[in-house]
Amino acid sequence: MHIVIMGCGRVGASLAHSLARLEHSVAVVDQDPLAFRRLGKHFKGRQITGIGFDQDTLVSAGIEDADAFAAVSSGDNSNIIAARVARETYGVQKVVARIYDPKRAEVYERLGIPTVATVPWTAARLLKSVLGEATAEAWRDPSGTIALLHVTPHEGWVGHPLTEFESATGARVALITRFGTGQLPLASSVVQSGDGLHVLVADDHAELLRDLVSRAPQGAPS
Repeated sequence: MHIVIMGCGRVGASLAHSLARLEHSVAVVDQDPLAFRRLGKHFKGRQITGIGFDQDTLVSAGIEDADAFAAVSSGDNSNIIAARVARETYGVQKVVARIYDPKRAEVYERLGIPTVATVPWTAARLLKSVLGEATAEAWRDPSGTIALLHVTPHEGWVGHPLTEFESATGARVALITRFGTGQLPLASSVVQSGDGLHVLVADDHAELLRDLVSRAPQGAPS
């Protein structure tokens, strides 16, 4: 595959190195030639100095033959313009944009451009860790109606079947993280101490889920 990356900050450079290790063809675009220092002297991909949404720059980076495009510069506007040019002008099928403003991210997701809202996601994870909150949003579908929440059930749920948890909350458990390892839930699965659950839930059940996951189920000691 040939992948074009716009932005050679820490994220862009790390992504470029990861793709190069997998033996993909990579071109990195940045308007600051000094930014390419992050790639190191052994990086074999293309390094293109220019504005990431300029068509001549993109052509030099091989956008016409690109299988994927990632816009990960520090500017929301630049990222989304470049992503749209890659998608709409050059027909690149796999396009992703790094977006700091979550409201913009929702809009562009609905336009079919996947976004990574890096700062809000990281802040949410940090907030969860600092405050010990029981739930944190990990993903939301483009329509904005279904969320994937990472939840830590109250100890009162230990020993209860996941099917009981799902029935009470109106949610669906997609993944169990147990002792640091991901597991797919089975019909016979029960909640164990320390489990982390990735749960799919509709917005109209989200508050109920947050309430029930933070306390013992009815009839269990609290």
